[in-house]
Amino acid sequence: MGSLDDLKILDFSTLLPGPYATLMLADMGAEVLKISSASRPDIVLDYPPFIGDTGVSASQAWLGRNKKTMFLNLKTGEGKAVVKELVKEYDIVLEQFRPGVMEKLGLGYEDLKAVNPKLIYCSLTGYGQTGPLRDAAGHDINYMSRSGIISQAGRRESGPSLMNFQIADIAVGSMNSVIGILAAVNYRKNTGKGQYIDVAMMDGCVPFNSLDGAGFLVSGKEPKREGERLNGGCIYDFYETKDGEYLSVGSLEPQFWSRFCTAIGREDLIEGTVYPPNIDEVKAEIRGILKTKTRDEWVEVFSHYDACVQPVLNLKEALLEDEQVKEREMVVDVKLPLHEDVSVKQLATAVKLSECPCEYKFAGYPTGYHTKEVIEQLGMDYAELKAKGVFD
Repeated sequence: MGSLDDLKILDFSTLLPGPYATLMLADMGAEVLKISSASRPDIVLDYPPFIGDTGVSASQAWLGRNKKTMFLNLKTGEGKAVVKELVKEYDIVLEQFRPGVMEKLGLGYEDLKAVNPKLIYCSLTGYGQTGPLRDAAGHDINYMSRSGIISQAGRRESGPSLMNFQIADIAVGSMNSVIGILAAVNYRKNTGKGQYIDVAMMDGCVPFNSLDGAGFLVSGKEPKREGERLNGGCIYDFYETKDGEYLSVGSLEPQFWSRFCTAIGREDLIEGTVYPPNIDEVKAEIRGILKTKTRDEWVEVFSHYDACVQPVLNLKEALLEDEQVKEREMVVDVKLPLHEDVSVKQLATAVKLSECPCEYKFAGYPTGYHTKEVIEQLGMDYAELKAKGVFD
């Protein structure tokens, strides 16, 4: 039995934040039905590469894992009626439209709560349901920028830098949606009441200012790029090696700093600590030392010192070769539906439950695959609805 086997979720989200949230919930046992538009393809799901000649992209196979999927035209009266039938059973809704869109369609929280008073309804947006930016478009880079966290990231000379990881989308949007939904489920179990959840990706970036943000609110001192303990202002940083690869050095605590200095043959630096007054000079010396060996040669050196030093790995090294990732089973082989002889490697869900571990039953189906099945289970006439454009 999965930990969330009793949850049934109606997913109206697109792109990455909502789909990744419901992916985690589905891996933990929730039944997720993904509602899609046949006429407005999701650009993430259509993003290459595709798996052989199956017509299913890697993104669809991953984000659609363990989910059912159906087409529905929410602008039709019949489409709205289908949703209202579904929420009698699927009593958790996740939607990712801009504020007010679902209300205009007659499918907002109050509309669906009238059908099922115990409904849990999560709206995931960039800027939230209130405030002057509520209707503004945005992406990951925008939410991080307005939250302040980018003001202290990057290098003094070159300014902010991008990461090929959607921090606001996944670390905020997806995770806070899961937390909010599970908190609401617990509240419902205790009180019998559903509720509305407002998750904004910019909101979640604000506390990501973490230590520097907390410090600023007390001192009023603005943190500077490469001027603080954790953004390059001390030894904690990335360092290039002889072969053009990189090491990450996180030797903050005295014991780790001491071992780091010993490993590179510079015990004389120990007394100055990881944050010496002449930091630029010391870092320049360390950069020169670390460029005398290749990355893997340094990995061998530091394998004898517990100093918080690790290599910067590429995806092949990290996902297919790294023994830690293998041991933790963070890449799994999942069967592709409708193609019995095809399995695909996918990123696993990083929650290890001893009694009810995550299950990877099947990779994502082609978008809309379960439309007819779901409609017939509701006792509705699929052919009649199809003729009326309900699935367009």
